[in-house]
Amino acid sequence: MKKHAIIPVFIPHKGCPNDCVFCNQKKITAHTRSVTPDDVRAIADSWLTTLENPRPETLEIAFFGGSFTGIPMEEQSAYLAVAKEYKDAGKIDRIHLSTRPDYIDEEILDNLKAYGVDVIELGVQSFDPDVLRLSGRGHDAGCVYRSSRLIKDYGFTLGIQLMIGLPGDTMEKCIYSAEETVKISPDIARLYPTVIIEDTELFSMYERGEYVPLGLDEAVSRTRAMYEILSEAGINIIRVGLKSSDIIADGSSISGKTFHPAFRQLVEGSIARDKVKSLLENALKDADFDPKDLSENEKIMTDVYSSPSWFSNMIGNSGINRKFFEESFPDLLIKFRTDPLLEGNSYRIEIKGVKKLWQQNH
Repeated sequence: MKKHAIIPVFIPHKGCPNDCVFCNQKKITAHTRSVTPDDVRAIADSWLTTLENPRPETLEIAFFGGSFTGIPMEEQSAYLAVAKEYKDAGKIDRIHLSTRPDYIDEEILDNLKAYGVDVIELGVQSFDPDVLRLSGRGHDAGCVYRSSRLIKDYGFTLGIQLMIGLPGDTMEKCIYSAEETVKISPDIARLYPTVIIEDTELFSMYERGEYVPLGLDEAVSRTRAMYEILSEAGINIIRVGLKSSDIIADGSSISGKTFHPAFRQLVEGSIARDKVKSLLENALKDADFDPKDLSENEKIMTDVYSSPSWFSNMIGNSGINRKFFEESFPDLLIKFRTDPLLEGNSYRIEIKGVKKLWQQNH
């Protein structure tokens, strides 16, 4: 049974007064048809048909679009009334939305509470003042702390979204943003490497040579540093990197090298690789078999176990970690396995003995 599923509803933030450099406002405001409450009902019914057998343990309607609470209050209420209808009927379990930190106040939260909203995600992007200014965010970090405190005081589940590689960003600033997020202590977080979408100011800056996007390796490195800070603090990281449908569903094209369809696996695979490498090195130090004593046709049989959920990360995207271990530990004959008793980013090494290679072929 699938544990969690989302019924996504995209609500364009009509006429958002801000002009973030990475946002394609023209497509959002002029090329996206307005969504009506009846559309929300139709979307929900369509998804529920596909999610009935079996029903996920947790099912939610999620309003995406970046600035849900920036639209007129009566429109917010009209959309939320439909979601509340489904929640009251037991067809969904939660109502989820995303918005900007400067579109939160007591009046807004009172209204969201009245309609049974459960989760509020804030598109924070960065806590650094220069990054916020250069990205055209239109708010400072101060409102992030205020909004987050209000959301938590009201009892909502709080989410924080951060972007990596915006104009003026550095590794140090990324780490600072992650550390400030830990201080706020949200329940969930998302990490998005910056992607250059055509017809944005960021794309124009890129063409003029005023903005240099991160390479893929650097994007993975920075995201990994933030990921580890957040995960060690117990924050549930529900998304790392954009899906292709997040970017190109409206016909937009992208530039730069930070988009990868398996970006999360690149980040988590990097973490898994270094952890397993360290464990292998320590296991060899404690083993009774010294690689220097092996003959040419002998290898040390080694089993590496991961939790089931991190097995693909241990192997790495396109088997990159498997190749790394084979090249880094040429004296080992490694078998990769899972252990259901292990959880998350956990591994176990078993060195089983020396095996002659010719035995494998007979």
